[in-house]
Amino acid sequence: MKKRSITLIIGLMSIALLGVMAMQYYFIQESFKQKSQIFDEAVKASLTAVATKIERIEIYEFAREQERINQEKYRLNQKRQQQKELLLARQVNIQEEIKKLQQEAFLYQQAFNRLEKNLNETFPNVPIENSFFETYVRRKEYRHLISITKEQGVTPDNRYQEFVNVEATKEIPPVAPKDDSSRFIIPEFGPFFNTATSFRWVTLPPRVNYKLAIRIVNLEQQLAKLNERKLDGATTLFDSIAMMGGKQSAIIEDVAIGRELSKRPLEQRLNKERTLELLIEELDQRGISSSFVMQVRNAKNSPLVFQGIYQLNDEEIKETKNPTIYKARLFQGDEGKSPGELSVYFPNKGSIIANTMGYWLFPIIALLALLIGCFAYTLSIIFRQKKISEMKTDFINNMTHEFKTPVATIMIASESLKDPEISADEKRVSKLANIIYDENVRLGSHIERVLNIARLEKENLKIERVNVQINSLANAVLESMKLQLEKAEGSLNISLDASQDLVIGDELHLSNVMYNLVDNAIKYSKEKPEITFKTFNRGKNVVISVSDKGIGMTKDQQEKIFDQFYRIPTGNIHNVKGFGLGLSYVNDIIKRLNGRITVKSEKDKGTQFEVTLPLKHASQEVA
Repeated sequence: MKKRSITLIIGLMSIALLGVMAMQYYFIQESFKQKSQIFDEAVKASLTAVATKIERIEIYEFAREQERINQEKYRLNQKRQQQKELLLARQVNIQEEIKKLQQEAFLYQQAFNRLEKNLNETFPNVPIENSFFETYVRRKEYRHLISITKEQGVTPDNRYQEFVNVEATKEIPPVAPKDDSSRFIIPEFGPFFNTATSFRWVTLPPRVNYKLAIRIVNLEQQLAKLNERKLDGATTLFDSIAMMGGKQSAIIEDVAIGRELSKRPLEQRLNKERTLELLIEELDQRGISSSFVMQVRNAKNSPLVFQGIYQLNDEEIKETKNPTIYKARLFQGDEGKSPGELSVYFPNKGSIIANTMGYWLFPIIALLALLIGCFAYTLSIIFRQKKISEMKTDFINNMTHEFKTPVATIMIASESLKDPEISADEKRVSKLANIIYDENVRLGSHIERVLNIARLEKENLKIERVNVQINSLANAVLESMKLQLEKAEGSLNISLDASQDLVIGDELHLSNVMYNLVDNAIKYSKEKPEITFKTFNRGKNVVISVSDKGIGMTKDQQEKIFDQFYRIPTGNIHNVKGFGLGLSYVNDIIKRLNGRITVKSEKDKGTQFEVTLPLKHASQEVA
């Protein structure tokens, strides 16, 4: 195909593709606008519905609150009466309990007084403190410190009287009393002695029953608190609505409620959580379930009363620039101006609308991508076919030249044999016959190579799978190429270091592989070829390495050398012959034998090919 035709086809296909893309873009843009309008109407309808619901809820809740207050008034009155009755009953109970406890305390005191009187009448005694008893009396080792003496003194009523004095002769650390019992010392005096010779003691119950006393005090305090309690009267927002003559009570009640409601601040008339829930519900009913920011502002000076956020964070809100804000007036039923407005905006409005278009937007984009892919693939095929066509043309020209040389040589030799003078000379005849034979062999070799490539393409090239010794085969191939190397004045370094070289393969095709690699190394050397041929083991593989110091390759050339008909350009050097089939043939043969071939090369520094083949035992394990 001519270059002009290719350019024309590409131009027409590009125009058609651009036209389709423009139509699709226009269709998507118009659809986006329509979806955006539908979205705006849905949001506005949701805001209006929420504002109406908020106003209705306020009136309903206020009326319900009034009913609750009236009911609460009645309950409070009943409760007050019950509380008064309960309070009075409780006061009576406490007073009766106090009297009962006081009687018990009186009886206890009388019983103690009898015990004390009996003790005084029976024995002369001296009352002592419980701390003194615990410190000196109870502990035997300190009783000797107790001094009990008779002394005389004046009583408070100016009478002269004898009394007994009990004291300690030595002061020691006191011991705290363990109980509230009453203790008395009973001394024994000898005749004519004022100091007691011995003593004993008596323990009586506590003089006062402190438990009873504490209970009486507590009850008296409770009674005092009950006397101080007073019930406060409850007040409501509306105690009553005045009834005016000739007017219906319902109308008066509506007017009173409306006036009372409109007096309250806006933040008291709205509940943030409830407003947000209502807005979410209304939007969801209209198919909008995306994140948003809700705001309530005062109508007078537009301050922000409160803000509600649904499925967003602070960073997303800060990143929102020039959002579309939807608004609705609140409490429009109030007398005068509306006290505030409800607004909402969606930081990701575009993505919301795009999501609603996704069910048909994705197929459009997919078809457009498929069309662009087909266009690109078609272009690549056209350029590839053009390149293959050029390579085949080069191949045919090269093949014609390669076939022409041996045919011309055979023709000249055949014409020479017709000459009687030459045909009479056996040496010259033999020489000409050898030339004809060599050229026929050369011509057959060319034909065989072309046929092998054709068989490879049709997958009917016969590959034998027998035991092949790589080192032995390499020696035979390199031996056959000595004359070619000598003619090129080259040098060959051989290192057959593979200790294990037995593989399963085709001896003929493997020898062709080695021949092609060495032949390319000779062809693509600038001056005298310097070739290194190695074999070595790597894991369970044997590696054949062929390296040279020739013209080398660029990275782009390395990617193409295994393509059919590709020949590395040699600039002004025209002595490199061939069809561009050798490395393609080598690559196919190696792959069929479960191996791989790699190339490393630098421009003007040389090239190294490595053929890796699995050893026989490794091939059997894989099989």
